[in-house]
Amino acid sequence: MYKKILMPVDVFEMDLSDKALRHAAWLVGEEGEITLVNVLPNSSRSLLRGFASDIKKFNAFMSNESEIKMKRLMKMLDIPASRLRTEVRFGNIRDEIIAMSKTEGYDAIVIGSRSPGGTTHLLGSNAESILRHAAIPTMVVRES
Repeated sequence: MYKKILMPVDVFEMDLSDKALRHAAWLVGEEGEITLVNVLPNSSRSLLRGFASDIKKFNAFMSNESEIKMKRLMKMLDIPASRLRTEVRFGNIRDEIIAMSKTEGYDAIVIGSRSPGGTTHLLGSNAESILRHAAIPTMVVRES
């Protein structure tokens, strides 16, 4: 079993995270901890110059919405809240997940992925990119 799992989630596609979350819960067993992280894209500062206060309000709103949705995901599990964490970050999903995996002592990454389509031959582009660059075990759980 793993002690500390990092799980990137897309709170705007909750069905993609459902099965992967249950898998992560099984992997941590009775003692491990799961960190749900939602990475939101950075606002394009060059396009929105002069709207700094609007950008801050928008980022705060998105961050709050992400936290609310991740709390809903947490309620699906029979794991005490003390063993579940949430975090919202802004940036490139691959870069943020890889940075967290290197600096915060995670044992594994669990990520959900949809069935392959025409543009993604085997995995979703984010799952594939994280899998390719991760230095720790990374499990991809497909939606059924």
